[in-house]
Amino acid sequence: MIDILNPLAEKYCTDFTSSQDSILQEIEAYTNQHHGHAHMLSGKWQGKFLEMISIMIKPTKVLEIGSFTGFSALCLSKGLTNDGHLHTIEIREEDAKTAKQFFEKSSVNNQITIHIGNAIDIIQQLNEEWDLVFIDADKVSYIDYYELTLPRLKMGGWILVDNVFFHGQVFSEDITGKNAKAIDAFNKYVANDLRVELVMIPIRDGLMLIRKL
Repeated sequence: MIDILNPLAEKYCTDFTSSQDSILQEIEAYTNQHHGHAHMLSGKWQGKFLEMISIMIKPTKVLEIGSFTGFSALCLSKGLTNDGHLHTIEIREEDAKTAKQFFEKSSVNNQITIHIGNAIDIIQQLNEEWDLVFIDADKVSYIDYYELTLPRLKMGGWILVDNVFFHGQVFSEDITGKNAKAIDAFNKYVANDLRVELVMIPIRDGLMLIRKL
């Protein structure tokens, strides 16, 4: 594990990012206190970025792959149209239960559906055309998630992908570990895909923003 961004720069960026709403603050505090993998939470800086992307796009249909405790879903819900809906998928029942409890406290509860189970199976069951997709689940399946969602993404639609640096391990000339190898393979796969254009953004563990051509 390395510091991908200068810690002073990361703190400075976070300090000069607008505050989260009360529910997001509650989710972050709860996750940090009670969850053994709290580092997986997007956090204030990345969360506000997700929120602003959603507000700019004004999506009607959003798919999130990897709910965790519900933080990022609520960020992505900020730009939903009045008739919009967000589907989020979580394989861990306990995390899904936590996320659902926080969704129920929000004003957009009726615009969010959480699915529990294997994302590959669930994605294929959802008959939707997506405006925005956020991929933040098991790394070895990233290419599968991408290929399952891209055909159902609207022309000019967007995919956001988290952890594309995988703790900085992809920077090494000799990449070890199945997750780092999977992320490196995914990054190269998308970079060579003529159906899209993309940009990498050095927020936390790296975000990739993809636009369908």
